[in-house]
Amino acid sequence: MITKVEGIIVSETPFKDTSKIIQILTKEYGLIGVLCKGVKSMKSPLRALTIKFTYGFFYLYYKEDKLSILKDVDVIEDFKTIKSDILLISYLNYLTELTTQVYKQSEEKILYTLFIEGIKKINEGLNPLVITNILELKYLPFLGVGLELDSCILCGNKTDIVTLDADIGGYVCKRCFTNQILVSKKTVQLIRMYYYIEISSIRDLKISDTIVREINFFINRYYERYTGLFLNSKKFLNKMLSL
Repeated sequence: MITKVEGIIVSETPFKDTSKIIQILTKEYGLIGVLCKGVKSMKSPLRALTIKFTYGFFYLYYKEDKLSILKDVDVIEDFKTIKSDILLISYLNYLTELTTQVYKQSEEKILYTLFIEGIKKINEGLNPLVITNILELKYLPFLGVGLELDSCILCGNKTDIVTLDADIGGYVCKRCFTNQILVSKKTVQLIRMYYYIEISSIRDLKISDTIVREINFFINRYYERYTGLFLNSKKFLNKMLSL
């Protein structure tokens, strides 16, 4: 029986002369492997539909815990905006690798929804670094290293928050502040907003470049210190951003 699943191709591997094996992050079943027979042939109608980042409905002979077999694909969205810009492609590549790695550690299906909502917002033209940072923050609990953004991480005080610190993992109040890096009041507020906001509800992002950079610096430092994820796609993205 053919099963219809919604998903996005996150990787592809050649298999024999004319076939390939793809990994699809799906809404229904999480991360699954799929054998695509004959799709590397120039005559195959599925040749262009079985490449990385294809987002659509996949019709499969689904086999739990085994390789499923692809029958057909209906594209939902081709992400034209992203695919026309090398920097946006770099963001997409990083978020795809990050999401895949987080899923492998937690196997939480909500990651699929967060990921798709995020890349849709980037495709709509919203600031890709802000959306990336929002996803990075939302993924932290699934990695077991969530932030404390409701009170001072050192004493529990909910008032007089003066900064947040990547080394200790959250807010620091006036009483506990010693030699931590001071960030702007706006950064303190927006980090919490990033953490809790529903991505689908975002319509506009008017944030100064200074604040965006400050937030990104904090998140990069926190990921390096606590997540154990050192992704090549992140290194490449950082190089692109420094050009």
